[in-house]
Amino acid sequence: MRDKVAIRRALISVSDKTGLIELATALSKAGVAIVSTGSTAKQIAAAGIAVSEVSEVTGFPESLDGRVKTLHPAIHGGLLADLRLDSHVEQLESLGIEPFELVVVNLYPFVETVSSGAGYDESVEQIDIGGPAMVRASAKNHANVAIVVSPERYPAIIEAIEDGGTDLELRKQLALEAFSHTANYDAAVSSWLAGQLGSERLSLGFTKSGDLRYGENSHQAASLFVDGNSGVASAKLLGGKEMSYNNFVDIDAAVRAAYDFAEPAVAIIKHANPCGVAIAEPGAEDPITSAYWRAHLTDPVSAFGGVVAANREVTAEFAAKLSEVFTEVIAAPSFSPEALEILSKKKNLRILELSGDYKLPSREIRQISGGLLVQEPDSFEGLDVSAWKLVSGKPASPALMADLEFAWRASRAVKSNAILLAKDLAAVGIGMGQVNRLDSCHLAIQRAGDRAAGSVAASDAFFPFADGLDVLIAGGISAVVQPGGSVRDEEVIAAAVSAGITMYFTGERHFYH
Repeated sequence: MRDKVAIRRALISVSDKTGLIELATALSKAGVAIVSTGSTAKQIAAAGIAVSEVSEVTGFPESLDGRVKTLHPAIHGGLLADLRLDSHVEQLESLGIEPFELVVVNLYPFVETVSSGAGYDESVEQIDIGGPAMVRASAKNHANVAIVVSPERYPAIIEAIEDGGTDLELRKQLALEAFSHTANYDAAVSSWLAGQLGSERLSLGFTKSGDLRYGENSHQAASLFVDGNSGVASAKLLGGKEMSYNNFVDIDAAVRAAYDFAEPAVAIIKHANPCGVAIAEPGAEDPITSAYWRAHLTDPVSAFGGVVAANREVTAEFAAKLSEVFTEVIAAPSFSPEALEILSKKKNLRILELSGDYKLPSREIRQISGGLLVQEPDSFEGLDVSAWKLVSGKPASPALMADLEFAWRASRAVKSNAILLAKDLAAVGIGMGQVNRLDSCHLAIQRAGDRAAGSVAASDAFFPFADGLDVLIAGGISAVVQPGGSVRDEEVIAAAVSAGITMYFTGERHFYH
């Protein structure tokens, strides 16, 4: 194998123009001949850097609205020639083809186009053909060619130019990145098209973002992989220690819980379960701070060492209150400069800025031995409380119905069997993850204490017996929302009627395992 390969000729064709001129400038200063395509060539030329159009090399004009430009032997011969073989060198000379030692290509923004909500034809147009062909050809021929698919690698290439060329180890690493890049790209296209056609094929494309210190426990190795979409995995760490495996699990649950609400909302999570959820008090001067402190008061003891997610910008007042409580992670769409200054003083607090508009993934995937479980995400899209069925007591007042809806939404974030008590748009007691619903009811009442009286209760699934509801009634709850659907519904309804409380059936459950 060749080790050091000097760069004499480079092919550049990029959709993402980040760092393009800096790279082209370094290549030009080193005397590297640059060949480029379309808008890339125009931008390089506009910077006063010598560049040859691909059409000058192929003798064939770019055609079909740019669909055909690099798919030509004069290009691919220069990418695939193994210069370790005399026969390949001789063939290039006889054909008048010059080799490339560097190829810089990133692909049409297919994923971004689909994510933007583009239509079918527009999305198809962003399926790159020539780009992946060049990437794969160059990666295959890494003995002779360095292939770069990300601007993040430009500094390494500039350093290699200054050092006399790329070494074999670097070219191998770049080849691996290139094949992973095209594999993920193809998976994204395949997955999208499968969704369009209702196909039973599943294609996944994830890129390793980095290694984590360890997994759930210190003896478990762990890594983070991303799919290129906005979300917790691609959030920006603004301060504090690196994220751990458990941090990611918990903050993902917290962010989802906060974003189950359109109103300013905050969720506090510990071990993937909420120990506080609240929305802002109506008329609050600082709504997101109001939501945070009300969520904290749900269970201040459990909130110690938890993670916090907000669905609005973190303000200075919010940051000041948060800094009083030991917290592992705070995630939000943005932070005011004053808030960031306050939080940054907490050296161990991980500060996560969510990228883009948070939204649920199109599908949820869980691994089991020998396969994957895939489902649509659970959401409250289209929730209409007017469709709930009143089965006991008087119709809820607007204020009571607001509490019932809040409790119903918040209960989704609680591990089943889930019971959540709420009052004034904040959780006051949570019973989670018990193996029977009766124990969850006891736990919710116990944690609420005196606050249980007059609160409302939400159950993520039906009451299989009246005993769980009896515990809630004895604790002083005033109203209940639950899915209904048990063979003993009449028994449960009778208990509610006897107690004179309002109870609604939703007709749907929200398990969370």
